[in-house]
Amino acid sequence: MFITMKKFLELPSFRKSLYIETLLNLARARVLRNRTFVKVAPHLGEQSKETPLTISSDQFIIKEISRTIDIMSKYTFWQSTCLVQAIAAMKMLEKRKIESTLYLGTARDKDGKMIAHAWLRSGRFYVTGRANMTKFTPVRSFAKFI
Repeated sequence: MFITMKKFLELPSFRKSLYIETLLNLARARVLRNRTFVKVAPHLGEQSKETPLTISSDQFIIKEISRTIDIMSKYTFWQSTCLVQAIAAMKMLEKRKIESTLYLGTARDKDGKMIAHAWLRSGRFYVTGRANMTKFTPVRSFAKFI
């Protein structure tokens, strides 16, 4: 779904601000992705821990963040990979005091080459990366407790 400037300006202020916030967080996460993982990991939360699977009272905002990350990541001029999307969504949830867990997984492609994937969960809802996560074995998790 491509949004023209005219359509963007017609959006309610809540949606406009969420799109802008998403774009800024995707850019920030892309910059973080260029750093060594040793430097990035401490910002992702408590390693080898997971947040509870309890249903959050904030389901509306969690789903809106998921939706805007999905939309905006298609239109960035940089590559918004699964890790970039997961970090951006985690930061947006953290700002709203909503707990989440970021997972890093590995698998082998059809040629036997090692591949990686990242996804983010908040409560029982997978915010990013849910489409491919079942193909990967989780090797690390980072819990962002609030």
